[in-house]
Amino acid sequence: MNPLRPQPTRRRALGLLGAVMAGAAGPAFAQASPPNFPTRVVRIIPFGSGGGPMDSIARIYAEKLKARWNQPVIVEPRPGASGTIAADAVAKAAPDGYTVLLTLPLTHINNVVLQPRLPYDPVKDFEPLSQLATGGPMLIARASAPFSNVREFVAYAKAHRGISYGTWGNGSNAHLFGELLARQAGIDLIHVPYKAEAAAHNDLFGEALGVAWANPATARGLAQAGRIKVLGITGRRRVRSMPEVPTFAEQGFAGFDLDSWIGVYAPAKTPQPVLDEWVAALQAVTHQPDVQERLAGYGFEPLGSTPAEFRAGQKADFPRVADLIKAAGVTPE
Repeated sequence: MNPLRPQPTRRRALGLLGAVMAGAAGPAFAQASPPNFPTRVVRIIPFGSGGGPMDSIARIYAEKLKARWNQPVIVEPRPGASGTIAADAVAKAAPDGYTVLLTLPLTHINNVVLQPRLPYDPVKDFEPLSQLATGGPMLIARASAPFSNVREFVAYAKAHRGISYGTWGNGSNAHLFGELLARQAGIDLIHVPYKAEAAAHNDLFGEALGVAWANPATARGLAQAGRIKVLGITGRRRVRSMPEVPTFAEQGFAGFDLDSWIGVYAPAKTPQPVLDEWVAALQAVTHQPDVQERLAGYGFEPLGSTPAEFRAGQKADFPRVADLIKAAGVTPE
């Protein structure tokens, strides 16, 4: 494993940004869509495992899209390999709009910097449709842990070296934030990646892990059940579903204000009329009051962006993620 070289990483990221923006400015595919799209089963492939937060959110949208289109919409999770299995499946799917990816930044930003040989091209192989919502991972501990916030955890970690923390993959924002915390606070933490966050949480409850990261949706349910303490949330703001949880910034830790997001991609070369229908459908579903309430309940802020806004968000995120990777000292695989 070679050390991460900041300058080449930044050049690579900026080169990809140029490709993203060129795609945004280039002509749209002008092929005609099939009549009355869709006319058969539609598949949503979410990042992560069945029963996880991305799977649950995908099923919310599947239910609404089925009602809009009067066609079956099924959810097929493809866990593992830091999201590359799910992303690659959609990249290689027929470009007809019948298979889309619901994912986190890991597959299209973090992996680009950290994995030099992805099986897919995050720019050329996809059409961004909409960012559905934003939110940030939370650092959690068992309910019996002798600390209740990030500051107390850092003090504990300074007295107990080698505390392990679980995430849902190498290079994920949770991994980067864990390493950044270790460097910034001068503590010894051991990263343990899993295929899905539920597996990490099982080991947390079994005391095989010291702490773990969780999406807001998962953290809220576990906290309500009295199984965990939520130590802090990353991102720029607290979430409406758990307003009592302070941000890392509020607790005196800098660099943790990078928001995560949930986005949907179609395969490249999908006909423009089909893309337009997907965008209209996703935005309509996202703006339904009950969907907004459910997203907020999961700890995400509803968004429902346009493809152009999605591309602009990626452009802004690339250098920030590259800087975070450098600051966290994470190396490419």
